[in-house]
Amino acid sequence: MFLNCHSWFSFKYGVLSPQQLLQQAQASGVQRMVLTDINNTSGVMDFVRLAPGFGVQPAVGIDFRNGALQKFIGIAINNEGFRELNEFLTACSLSGEIKLPEQAPVFQNVFVVYPFTTAPKQLRANEYVGVRYTELNKLLFSPLNKTPHKLLALAPVTVSGKTGFNVHRLLRAMDNNTLLTKVAATEFAQPDEILSSEAEAEKYFAAHPQLIINTKNILKQCHIAFDFHENKNKKTFSGSRAVDIELLRKETMKGVAYRYSTASNEVMQRVEKELKMIDELGFAAYFLINWDIVRYARRKNYFYVGRGSGANSMVAYCLRITDVDPVDLDLYFERFINPYRTSPPDFDLDFSWKDRDELTDYIFRRHGKDHVALLATYSTFQSNAVIRELGKVFGLPKAEIDALQDNRHHPETPDNITKLIYRYSSHLHDMPSHLSIHAGGVLISEKPMSWYTATNMPPKGFPTTQFSMLEAEDIGLYKYDILSQRGLGHIKETVEIVKQNRGDDIDIHNIKAFKQDEKIKALIRNGRCMGCFYVESPAMRMLLRKLRVETYLALVAASSIIRPGVARSGMMREYILRTHDASRRTYIHPLMKELMEETFGIMVYQEDVIKVAHHFAGLSLSESDVLRRGMSGKFRSRDEF
Repeated sequence: MFLNCHSWFSFKYGVLSPQQLLQQAQASGVQRMVLTDINNTSGVMDFVRLAPGFGVQPAVGIDFRNGALQKFIGIAINNEGFRELNEFLTACSLSGEIKLPEQAPVFQNVFVVYPFTTAPKQLRANEYVGVRYTELNKLLFSPLNKTPHKLLALAPVTVSGKTGFNVHRLLRAMDNNTLLTKVAATEFAQPDEILSSEAEAEKYFAAHPQLIINTKNILKQCHIAFDFHENKNKKTFSGSRAVDIELLRKETMKGVAYRYSTASNEVMQRVEKELKMIDELGFAAYFLINWDIVRYARRKNYFYVGRGSGANSMVAYCLRITDVDPVDLDLYFERFINPYRTSPPDFDLDFSWKDRDELTDYIFRRHGKDHVALLATYSTFQSNAVIRELGKVFGLPKAEIDALQDNRHHPETPDNITKLIYRYSSHLHDMPSHLSIHAGGVLISEKPMSWYTATNMPPKGFPTTQFSMLEAEDIGLYKYDILSQRGLGHIKETVEIVKQNRGDDIDIHNIKAFKQDEKIKALIRNGRCMGCFYVESPAMRMLLRKLRVETYLALVAASSIIRPGVARSGMMREYILRTHDASRRTYIHPLMKELMEETFGIMVYQEDVIKVAHHFAGLSLSESDVLRRGMSGKFRSRDEF
């Protein structure tokens, strides 16, 4: 019965999250329903992933609208139909605005449902007309009554009770940027667009049983499923996994020669161990794609920095993706990759703001625009913004809105308005408002991106998904981080000026020389780091002076202990005291001195979690990393923990 259900990803229209929608379905005994958000597919992955847990057979589609005017609903019969819908919506939004035709295009695996009031005279085999129970009287006098096999019982779902409908009305006023009292009635959903039981919904159509039969028949034919455990990233770089492994080994060995005049046994053993694990887990393409990106950057003379857990990798160091020697810094291989890991390691590639767009364009050209997309994020309603938006909707002047934001009463604001604003701000808090763009996430998929999402075309000019990093990871699409760092542009300009004025060529990747430079040590020791990314904040500069930092390892430690978790726990203060007072350097166990002597027995790094779990709890290094990742705030669930 429920062919037209909206979640809160029908931005500024729906009020329920996909999970809340499913919870209501379970409570009402509804076993089949279709999520059809307005010109959007953001909620599809969560809906399909969560539905079995609520006893619901999910189906998905798109409610195609020009503004508030519903043109038609597309319901995917299968995954191929979902791809068709995504490609159609993407094509309609290429200009940045949704422009829909009067009639749906020819679909092969999609059911199309037109509103009763605007249905075309000629319907294709896969096209139907949805009739609400409030329109049944009109149906008696309509030509459509002569084609009952083309009619469906339509029971849209948008709100949940009176409060939900009021939230919906407020959202519509925000979307129209006008007073609540001035929003046209056609902008609103109907108050009865509530999820009821199937038996209750069928009562309204009891006099027209053919509509119920047709609707159930449609629902039975719709099935969609995704493998949420399979990696969906591009599987090969060269087109062949065997060639990928051979190329990765070749380029890694070239990098060994570049990084080390004479490679030690420890280095070579680490390289071989990593190459073997990368091959077994199928991550060769991931490494080669990152290598290809930085290789292009070097060819164009673009400065870059590689960061992330991938910096624990000797292979990444030799491929020049990062400039961090994991052997020199005692970085654990298992944090970068281990047999329990299903997702590839994390590489953050920083480029100058001047160069990043060209790097992004290269990725689209190299791997094909159908397989590449920028990653979206959701801009959500937060406390101050919600109060301001609600104040505007209720017609309050700026001074009175400012008073509410400061949590004080303005004498001219009626108490009932104040109570309404505070009441409904709690309902709107954290609700998604619109799509935005992730700081640097890029997806490169094996199948066309339209298998998973429609894409928008924001002003940047690169197709962007309609789901966030969390949904992407759920489905098995792991992002490449192509980030912008203004300082890299300044460094490049500085190197060019030095070359122009003094004739000196400076290799900014010669980290070893910088570590030994006495002038650099003096600058860091005295906190003279303005303009230096990561260490220029007032708090960081003060910490560098307190610690009298002048070595690379001490600099790394300082950048770790200033993080909120370490600082709030009191470990930062204790680390500073132990730096200058050797008598305070106590160890709770003799092994702790061996493991963490350089940090005076204080757990500073995430690697320290791995060490403690391995040596004291008896976990393998791989299991210890699962524990470390489970403790991370990035995880949506704590199953791993």
